[in-house]
Parts: sequence; C-alpha cells; structure tokens
Amino acid sequence: MNYTINKISKKSDKVSTIIIAEKKSDFSSFNLTKNDLSYIKSKIQQDKTQIIIQNPDKQFFIHLIGQNKENYIQLEKARIAGNAFGKVIIKEKLSEIQVVDHINLPEHSKSLVEGLCLGIYQFTKYFKDKKKKEISLKKINVFSEKLSKQALDELTILVDAVYIARYLVNEPVSYMNAPQLAKEIINLGKNAGFKVEVFDKKKIVSLKMGGLLAVNKGSIDPPRFSILEWKPEKARNKKPIIFVGKGVVYDTGGLSLKPTPDSMEWMKSDMAGAAAVAGLFYAIAKAKLPVYAIGLIPSTDNRPDGNAYAPGDVIKMYNGLHVEVLNTDAEGRMILADALSYAKHYKPELVIDLATLTGAAHYAIGHYATVAMGTAKETTFKKLNKSGENTYERIVQFPFYDEYDELLKSDIADLKNIGGKVAGAITAGKFLEHFTDYPWIHLDIAGPAFITKEDNYLKRGGTGVGVRLLFNFIKSNY
Repeated sequence: MNYTINKISKKSDKVSTIIIAEKKSDFSSFNLTKNDLSYIKSKIQQDKTQIIIQNPDKQFFIHLIGQNKENYIQLEKARIAGNAFGKVIIKEKLSEIQVVDHINLPEHSKSLVEGLCLGIYQFTKYFKDKKKKEISLKKINVFSEKLSKQALDELTILVDAVYIARYLVNEPVSYMNAPQLAKEIINLGKNAGFKVEVFDKKKIVSLKMGGLLAVNKGSIDPPRFSILEWKPEKARNKKPIIFVGKGVVYDTGGLSLKPTPDSMEWMKSDMAGAAAVAGLFYAIAKAKLPVYAIGLIPSTDNRPDGNAYAPGDVIKMYNGLHVEVLNTDAEGRMILADALSYAKHYKPELVIDLATLTGAAHYAIGHYATVAMGTAKETTFKKLNKSGENTYERIVQFPFYDEYDELLKSDIADLKNIGGKVAGAITAGKFLEHFTDYPWIHLDIAGPAFITKEDNYLKRGGTGVGVRLLFNFIKSNY
C-alpha cells in the first residue's frame, strides 16, 4: 500500500469527503451549497444510494444505507460504493480523502474503506511508465465515533495481506517459480513474524512425497514444500489449525496438455491457494491473533518434459497409497494429497485446504462463490459460511456422499486420480479425503481466484480470495 488509513478526531471542511448516511440524514453540517443540498434531495427521491457532487475545490461522495442495516448484503453494498468512489478519486487525482460516519455505523464505514482499498489495487511492475500509472491517493482519513483505531489498523493489515496474495498470483512463472515462491514466503515470515521452514528437493525425496515429485518430473525447476507456523504464547487452541495451499506455479496440464486459448494463459494462477495461505499468515501474525496455525504449501510447476509423469503411471504417495494416474492435468490433488498426509504429524484440530482444483467447480457456480466440502462438523461449516457472508467470499457446500468413492476405484491401484465426466469437483474432493484422518474442509477456489474481467473491487487477475474469509473465520471463532 502506498497510502495510509488513519482515524481522525475532527472532520475537515477542506478535504474531499465520503459521507455514510441515511435518506433521512441532515447534511447541513457539511458546508454544502443550497444547490448541492437540493441535488442530494432529488437523488434521494430517485432512490439513488450513491451520490457524487463534484465541485471545483472538493468532491462529495454520499453512500446511503438501506433499511436493513444489519444485513451482510448492505455491507457488501458499502464495499461496492467504496470501489465506485475510488474510481472517481483516481480520475480526479485526489491525494487525500476523508470518510465520515454520519450515522454511527462502524461496520459500514469499515466496509466502505475496505472496498475503496481493494478497488484501487494496482500491479504495475512490468509497465515501463509505472510511475505515471501510480495512483495519487496517499491518505484515507476516517471520522467515526464508534470505529476504533485498532479496527482500522487491522483493516490495513488485512488489505495488505490481500494485496500480497494478488501480487503472488499476478507474477508470471518466468519470475514466480517454486523456489522463488518459497523465498517470497520466507521474506513474508521475517516481515510479519511467523516461522518458515522450506524443504528442498533432496528433503522431499527423502520423505518420499511421491505425488509432489511425480508432478515435478517434467520441470527443470526443483519443487519446494514450505511450512509456515504461527504459535503465540497465549494461543486459544492447543492443537493447530492447518491451512494447506495448492502451489502449482504454472500448469500446462503436463502430457495431458491443456487447450489454448482461454485456458493455459491464465495458469500462473494455479497457485492461488498457496498465495491465499501466505497472505493469511501475514495477516494473522501482523494482527497477532491468538491462534496456533500451521501452513503447508507444496509447490512446483506441471510441464510436459520428456521425463514427465504420464497417463497410466502408478505413483506411490507419501502415505503409502498407490495412485493410478489417468490424467496428468489432475495434478493439484497429487501434491495436495502429500501435504494433507503430512498434516497428520501435527494431530490438527482442523485442516482447511484451498486450491484452484477443478474446472467443474468453476462451471458449477462461476466466480461468485467457493465450492466447499469435507468431513468437518456441520457446526464448523456453518461458522465458515457465516464468515463467507461477513466478507462476501461466500461458500457453497457440495454433497460428499460415499457413493462418489466408487468413481475413483482403479483396477490396478488403490485409487485413480480422476473420477470421470460427472461430479468432477466432488470426486476431486473425495480423492483428497483418502489422505486425511482429521476434521477437514476442502475449498475449491477455481472460480473466484482469478478473473479476466473486473467485478467491482475484484480486480482483473488475482483476487486474493480466501484471505479475508479465513481471517474472519479465525478472528470470529478464536
């Protein structure tokens, strides 16, 4: 972030202002002209919820809250308003803006600032004139009686964490290969204060992580297995919560080569699960959340080199199961399986994995939500669903019937790595279940992790999905 978010004790008459209000609010204290007040009244009569007044000396932006103030959809509308106002702020090259909570609704104020910040994200590294492209905004000042400085500081951390996840996804594999991803995670650990241990290929071979090694066979870059740990002295949980992130830094499909266009060119995003876990650990460590958490990130690319693993191969996995490979493009589950097996060493309270795992999940619900399934208690799913509403990173729980296991039976091995043409997202999840023996949730983020067209504050490219969802889940329950 090249700007700061600050709590102020007094609003200014000289700075462009975003006002959070209701239709019945009195705007006379804002140094508005009679024409301005008349304009606001006319827009309210037209049932407009976003009003923009552009005067020569300063701008006024008004977001009107609907009647059901506590509804999570109203908070999302505040984020959307923040994003819309941000576009004008950038266009007008404003360097400072103040947000005024005129009706003492701190969550709405925070959500608006969140949408503003997420919407002005930029990835300009590879532009020759990147300095010219940088936004002018340097200060976001917030005037709210009930919104604390601590809440705004935490919001700053969370936005930073989303930016980190977006950055990791947006970097091309020409830079962000598996070793570089591990280096980035090490640097994040040093910055935020969480521990990082990275297994190199020699260590991975010694551990016999067959799934990760098989996918890596077609690559000239060695694999990595990163372990992140945040264990504060006063952690609320004795057994860790483990977050596993799929780290396929680029996926060609291997010998089962993906079609192109509209497929392979976006596959730098196949490590969005890993990016989300890295961003999440940055956030929980910076915010010093009292939770014992472990992150596991297996990383490699998947390429069709002459020695690449092939359809028909049988791979012995870390937990001893043999997998018949029928499609090398079903590689994410191969590396996740080893990580999920490794998680057993920690005797976890709960394991959540995030992965851009299947096109089936994307086709089923688009980029509007994340597919979820697993073996955790329904109460845990309900808590996660509540966090999905709080952050508008919603989840849709798919069925997880035992009958789906029938589709994974192999004639020559313990199981095969694909289940066939139907229920692809579910059979991928059922495959992973074979490598777990603890409460577990699988999040297939293939839809929302990377978008090719901007959607409100979700920018084109990496969205950072999962960071806000899981931060809220941890903070709400621990």
